[in-house]
Amino acid sequence: MRKLFPLVGAALLFVLPLLPVPEFWITQLNYIGLFALVALGLVLLTGVGGLTSFGQAAFVGLGAYTTAVLSTAHAVSPWLALLVGLVITAVVALVLALLTLRMSGHYLPLATIAWALSLYYLMGNMEFLGKYDGIQGLPALQLLGISLQDGRAIYYLIWVIAILAALGVRNLLDSRPGRAIRALNGATTMAEAMGVSTFRYKVVIFVLAALLASVSGWLFAHFQRTVNPSPFALKMGIEYLFMAVVGGVGTVWGAFIGAGVVKIIEDQLKELLPALLGSNGNFEIIVLGVVLVLMLKYAPKGLWPYLSGFFARWVPEARRERNWADAAPLAARDKPQPGELLLDVDKVRKQFGGLVAVNDVSFQIRAGEIIGLIGPNGAGKSTTFNLISGVLPLSSGAVSFRGQAVGGLASREIARRGMSRTFQHVKMIPDMTVLENVALGGYLRSQSSTARAMLRLDREEEKRLFAEAERQLQRIGMGDKMFELAGNLALGPQRLMEIARALCTDPALLLLDEPAAGLRHKEKQALAEVLRQLKREGMSILLVEHDMEFVMGLTDRIVVMEFGTKLIEGTPAEVQASPAVRAAYLGTEH
Repeated sequence: MRKLFPLVGAALLFVLPLLPVPEFWITQLNYIGLFALVALGLVLLTGVGGLTSFGQAAFVGLGAYTTAVLSTAHAVSPWLALLVGLVITAVVALVLALLTLRMSGHYLPLATIAWALSLYYLMGNMEFLGKYDGIQGLPALQLLGISLQDGRAIYYLIWVIAILAALGVRNLLDSRPGRAIRALNGATTMAEAMGVSTFRYKVVIFVLAALLASVSGWLFAHFQRTVNPSPFALKMGIEYLFMAVVGGVGTVWGAFIGAGVVKIIEDQLKELLPALLGSNGNFEIIVLGVVLVLMLKYAPKGLWPYLSGFFARWVPEARRERNWADAAPLAARDKPQPGELLLDVDKVRKQFGGLVAVNDVSFQIRAGEIIGLIGPNGAGKSTTFNLISGVLPLSSGAVSFRGQAVGGLASREIARRGMSRTFQHVKMIPDMTVLENVALGGYLRSQSSTARAMLRLDREEEKRLFAEAERQLQRIGMGDKMFELAGNLALGPQRLMEIARALCTDPALLLLDEPAAGLRHKEKQALAEVLRQLKREGMSILLVEHDMEFVMGLTDRIVVMEFGTKLIEGTPAEVQASPAVRAAYLGTEH
């Protein structure tokens, strides 16, 4: 039933111009559609990807000025000018992305302000762009021989493009690349360990947001029939971000709510405030600023979640349709032979300045084994683990996996070779379901692109991914939890979910970083049984733990570390009998 809401909304938008609605409100709706296109890009870039940009108005200007110059000075068709504008915008956005997206913290927003100001002053000072007077006399758009000169005519084009863009963004977020994009905001280390190139996806959403803004600029130019730099200044860049935040910066339909609320309130305030205060001025900006502060304090997720929650009282959101029962299995890698040398850690060393965190540690793992890496807190276990999995670079030494040197490779490249891991502190995307979190583990076993996802051409592959994710959840006894939000799970099930996600990569070696940390006794017992089952199925496991009791009944061999060095290696019985191990754990020999 909830799926009908967008259709009902689209039908109302279609009928509205046919009714005796005042021209003023048709014009308002046109601007709302144009602004929503830009805000949609910010939903991807800021709300989902976590990349704050104040420069989207500059990309609107690129689209507007490209069509203005080509259609007036060179008599180029506006439709061809649209394609040229998109190409120019894509090139500029790609260059800016490569220059700025490796920045973090406050440096990225500052960089977007810098290039937004640069593009604005470029538009205002170039002779062929008309300087600050701009360009007048743009031709009206023609579609199938119909002139889109008046507001009611171009209304349909604006809103068809805006709704198609919204559906494309929504499709993207519900897809293989969409799950990777949703991991950009706080889960990049996990995504890289699953084989995702997070920088690549940052560039993708940056360019997509710029292209949406450019289309808005093209429509704006032919709607206004004139362009000048004022609508593309930094002030508008801030307003676009404001619209996204007010509507719900992480929600697709929030872009439309935010654009509508801000546009209507701003116009009404322009009329109301001068009359109340008895003088003219941009007083609406002050009021909008106060509104933004209040929104950030009392409704940080924007208005759309409230509206969605309101409708959910009567029409609950439908659960994902389980339509993958007959899906073909994903491709599987060649499995190692029992006893084959899987991992060879040779004198690995890690220094942080003058501190030696791992000091020439060596050990091996063969196929079919569970090896425990244990030691007291601060022994260097997790650092060694991160050196093996590519999260940290080696200071010296070597790591080989299935005969190939992997020391120094990025974690996503190591994942590609068949090594998968969990984390000491659970890393997940809390507002995705358990099934979707686990499906992210199948990223390297699938290949649908961003374009295919937006056009909904990836559904067969999605079925295969969800079938594999469900299989791994059933494998560890969590099949009944697959439609729950991951953030609602207790710590024990979250750790099991991480193991299922790692298994979804089809690993030859599974690396578990303190999986029993924070678990109660019964949860530890359940986890131990899952790991025994995986061993019976032939899985090879490196288990990093400080809980000696937990690993004694699981492992074939144990490597004990103390102060960054390897203290002893042997069977569980040999380790238990070692005076050196007792001294390391208890601080004295017995």
